[in-house]
Amino acid sequence: MYKPSYLNLLNSGELEERVNKLKEMLKNCVLCPHQCEVNRLNGERGYCKTLDNVIVSGAEPHFGEEEELVGNYGSGTIFFSHCNLRCVFCQNYQISYCGEGTEIDSYRLANMMLHLQDKKCHNINLVSPGHIVPQIVEAIFIAAKNGLNIPIVYNTNGYDLTDTLKLLDGIIDIYMPDIKFSNDKLAQKYLGVKNYYKIAKNALKEMYRQVGNLKTKSGIAYRGLIIRHLVLPENLAGTYNIIKFIKEELSPDVYINIMSQYYPTHKAYKFNKLNRRITMDEYREAVKAAKLAGLNNLKTTF
Repeated sequence: MYKPSYLNLLNSGELEERVNKLKEMLKNCVLCPHQCEVNRLNGERGYCKTLDNVIVSGAEPHFGEEEELVGNYGSGTIFFSHCNLRCVFCQNYQISYCGEGTEIDSYRLANMMLHLQDKKCHNINLVSPGHIVPQIVEAIFIAAKNGLNIPIVYNTNGYDLTDTLKLLDGIIDIYMPDIKFSNDKLAQKYLGVKNYYKIAKNALKEMYRQVGNLKTKSGIAYRGLIIRHLVLPENLAGTYNIIKFIKEELSPDVYINIMSQYYPTHKAYKFNKLNRRITMDEYREAVKAAKLAGLNNLKTTF
């Protein structure tokens, strides 16, 4: 049976040290690329609008993820509210923008993790975690002391600060980032943030350094990197450049899920290039480009 790496940090005392260091960062928050420098412990809200407690919109065994995460019993998915992007085509804007959910402390979050493990979930899948890393690590520390022993999945939009990711080294078993755009100007227009591609590339390189290619046992992932890329109409996302980056700067063996499920929602109808679904030909061209580039571990749909 795979032993998650955070248990080694727990036994050495390093996990508790990471908790203390990360919680201290909430006093002058520079956890994500926005670098807000607000004191979240003193009621100051930055870009993510989140203070010292997390807001959870749901926690359940989830069967809509990649099959390597789902297995027979589901991925133990915890959906966090708020986000550090403002995607005009956000499919979960009620959660990401409006912050729908219930505010809980790290002890309740730890209990959620243990409850999902009791339901035989194969992993704990943390959705939109980048703005609440200290609270998450504290919850993992509490849960690990009480018997948590399944892999942790960091399910992120890719807009992650490398310095923060380094503090997760040895804690996260599976990184699952999106990579949305390969053009910073387009990313700023459609995601509402600066330097998205530059930051996402550095983040993915750090994630890959920590966990490497995806590893499975009996078809279930226990460690490694899973990249998601959503194909957009008219190749707006710059899929070909992203494919080139993955092959040349990560590995041709990286697991990448090329996704076809884009549909216009939220504010997408205001943008001519985003106000329709992709065509089958657009999706097939993206998959063909990935195969021609020599990417060996593709997951495709359609």
